[in-house]
Formats: sequence, C-alpha cells, structure tokens
Amino acid sequence: MSTTAASETGPGDGRSPEEIRDRYTEIGPITGSLHLDLQGTGDQIIVGVGSRRGVGIRDVRMAMGQALSMAGVRARDVIAIATVDAKQSEEALLELADMLGIPLKLLPADVLAGQQVPNPSATAERLVGVPSVAEAAVLASDAQLIRPKHSYRGVTVAVGRMLHAPAPQPPHVPEPSDGFSAEARFYDEAYIAEDLGHHGDAEATPGLVDLAVNVRGSAPEWLQQRLRAAVSDLAAYPDPRAATEAIAARHGRPADQVLLTAGAAEAFVLLARALAPHRAVMIHPQFTEPEAALLAAGHEVQRVVLTPPFEIDPAQVPDDADLVMVGNPTNPTSVLHRAQTLIALTRPGRVLVVDEAFMDAIPGEPESLAGSPQRPAPDVPGLVVVRSLTKTWGLAGLRIGYLLGAPELLRACAATQSLWSVNALALEAALAVSTPEAMAEAEQYALGQAADREHLLGVLAQVPDVDVLRTAAAPFVLLRAGGPDPAGVHLRLRHAGWAVRRADTFPGLGSGWLRVAVRDRSTSEEFAAALYHAVHPAQ
Repeated sequence: MSTTAASETGPGDGRSPEEIRDRYTEIGPITGSLHLDLQGTGDQIIVGVGSRRGVGIRDVRMAMGQALSMAGVRARDVIAIATVDAKQSEEALLELADMLGIPLKLLPADVLAGQQVPNPSATAERLVGVPSVAEAAVLASDAQLIRPKHSYRGVTVAVGRMLHAPAPQPPHVPEPSDGFSAEARFYDEAYIAEDLGHHGDAEATPGLVDLAVNVRGSAPEWLQQRLRAAVSDLAAYPDPRAATEAIAARHGRPADQVLLTAGAAEAFVLLARALAPHRAVMIHPQFTEPEAALLAAGHEVQRVVLTPPFEIDPAQVPDDADLVMVGNPTNPTSVLHRAQTLIALTRPGRVLVVDEAFMDAIPGEPESLAGSPQRPAPDVPGLVVVRSLTKTWGLAGLRIGYLLGAPELLRACAATQSLWSVNALALEAALAVSTPEAMAEAEQYALGQAADREHLLGVLAQVPDVDVLRTAAAPFVLLRAGGPDPAGVHLRLRHAGWAVRRADTFPGLGSGWLRVAVRDRSTSEEFAAALYHAVHPAQ
C-alpha cells in the first residue's frame, strides 16, 4: 500500500474544516458521554495543545505522540484534545481529533487565564493572554498534569489524567466514511506515535542496559590510539583526498564516485538538497532520516508500506517514481533484501538510493551494491549507495560516512555541503578502517555478531506471546509483543532496567513493536527473562 504525504493530513473524505468542527468540537465541561475507554483500562487522558497558527498535522501528531510516550500513557486512553477557543478553525487540530474520533475541546481564553499553571510562558501570555494554553487546558478540564509540558516545532502538549472519571457510557463511534474500520480510526497507535526524529539514543538512559542503540560499544583500542595520535595534526584544515582514495579502493571504484559525509545522516540531507524529485517514494518501515531530510527540503513523499515479513515487491513502487529510497539491511526490520530485487527497482530517469549503513555487519556483504575489487558494483544508472563507518567501529560520535554514485550526482551533492563538513579525525578513521587488516577484523566482528544474533533469536522464540522476525540479518532484531497490554511492554522493560528501541515511531509499525540490539549471550538470556515478565506482568 502506498500513501502520499498529503493523504496523511486527514481522513481524505472531502469534508471541510467547518464540517469536521461541527461534528467533533464542543464548548463546555467534559461529560460522561465522552467516555471512550473501550479497553477498560480506567485511564482517561486529556491532552492540552497550544500551537502556532497554521501548524501542520505532522508536527501536531509528533508532538502529541512524544508527550504521550514520555507520560507513559497510550493514545487509546485519550478522551479529548483541549485548547483555547481561538483555535476553533485550526485545521490540524480538527483533523487529528477527527482521526482519533474524539472531541476537540474549545475553552474560552478567560477560563484558561484563571488557571495556575506550573510552567508559564511569557510568549504565550503576550500572544494569547494565557500563560500556557496546553497546561491550562488540561487543568480547566478537571484533570491533573502527569508531567511537564512538551514542545516540538511550534506545538506544545500537556498530558493530564481526569481527577473524577465519568461513569462509563457506550462509546460514541462516528460513522466511518473513508474506508477505515472504527477500531482503526480510534486506536491507530502508529498514527499518533510515529516520530521521524526519534532515535535509539533517546532510549539509552544512563543506568539502563542498552539494547536500543545499534552501535558497537566502543572503538577497538588500536583505532583509539591512532585517533589520539592524530590529535597533534588538528592545526591543519581537513584534506579528504587520501581518505576518499582509500574508500574508493575499498569498493573498487574511481575516486570521483565517492563523497565523504558527516555520517549517513548528512548524506541524506545532501541528496534531499541536490535532487528535485517529481515523485519521491520511501519504502517503509525503514530508517526515518531520509524521509525527514526530504520533508525538510520541501519535497512531498509517498510511502510504500510493507507488511510482515517486510519483503519488497518492485511492482508496489509507482512506475513514475523518480526517487526511491530503501534500506538494506533495513532498519528496524533487519531484513536483508536480495541485490537483484533492488536492481529491479531501477528505471531510466530514476534515482535509487540504497542505505547500506549496516551492510558491513553482514558477513561477506553478499547483497551489497557498493562494490569491491573482487565484485565490482553493478552498472546500474541512477544507483546511489549510502554507507556508514560508525556502527561496526563504534564511531557514532565522530560522524563519518559516504555516498557512492555517479560523479555528476555527487558533485551536485557536494555543492550543497558545508565547508570542511568531515573533520580531520573522521578522515583519519576512514583511512584506518579501510586497510585490508581492518576489513578482515570487521569481517570477524560481523561473524561474531551473527552468531550472537542467532542465540538472541533462539531465546526470544521461547517467550510466549512474542513474535520475532526470524529472518533478521543485521545486529538487531524486530519483535512484536502480545499479551494483555502490548503497548505497555516498552515502559515495563524500562522500569525493569532495560532500554530497547520502541518501534511504533516507524511508519507502518504500531503498539508492541520493539527493536532489540544484539549483545552477548548472557545479556540476551537475561533480557528474554525480563521480556517475559514485561509481556506477562501478572505472572
């Protein structure tokens, strides 16, 4: 299934903001008729929202998803969105309330101004006459704030729990008019939680066992020593020529087919700046930075969303797509796609970007399109490969990656790159890990990771009510927790001392999906026991 960025802004049934407002807004106290707790959890959550004028639906839902996650509550327990009545025509808020099938609660400014908010804002006071719309809207709705308000790109969200829960009433379910079932309209957790800016490092809180970040714990000692020695040369400006030649030789390419970047993330930004696609397509679930970069550059994005087992069918991609982005192996699914399947995605006039950030973690790199002296890259027009040197070598803080592709495209990317984007220590690292000796070490490390991954898959398969994607090929695995409360598994693991990557922020995934990094076998066994108790909290 594919969806355009425009189609995500609402139900797509042709209703005007006024029609949506008439159907889904109220002014006045919240009453029992708004009770929507179909799952019987008892939690009834009010979300207060303050926003700049004209805010987009994407930013509102991301801010709300982040705030709900940090508060440890679920989208399904939200019974209303509350804001100031001046927002009665704010289309993004109307559409989000419509998508969730809950009211948009509009409260007079003088009522909000009378609330004693814990985190007042002089800007909000000046613009709206209310010290904090989000917090005041929660308090005015007879709810208690759970945690401080959260801000994201011009949207402020406060989350509160009703002090006096109204008596349960039969839920008011709007008639679906867009082909979605009522259940999907109410409880599409992925719609709320999806956050293109969320990364595993945000999960890795000090004190927790880190299974959230897919990076080697630290660089090997010999590499650290070489970097320390290079510090004495930092007075000179960075010169990328030697490192570029070394990377080119590693892949059996001429140097003009290599562009060094400050990690793979910068590579995506440069591509978004250099290209002007008519139809850009992202194959999801995958790493979200490529889409975020395209959106930040002003491009519209169409999605092809895969379902388990997350294998690509080239026929799903529209023929007129002139930019297609895909990961291999894909983050977070850990699926390794066949090289011939990806080559089948190429077309005249199309740029195919393959993110191989984790390819050096695959023993032998059998499906790589980057090329090597022994196995030249395929001669495929429009193919661009993104690589990273930070995962296997424990260099995420140093930022070093590169683009492989046609010289003219790389020159266009380089024209948008900041001066000296890749620092001297990163260049030294690129030189160091491109030697035959270092590449042989990386291969042995990949073999060890593969063995540890198989052990992790084995112990996870023994946990009841947990589905594990057994085709995992990268140094992480994707699983879906079941049990009585899948959405709460992530938080219960954190309380038990384990940091895993919540995967419901990836497009196409929802509640219960988690990404788990491969660690040593003892850690994997301890995690499997913790996961069992998180999935079955009463046992």
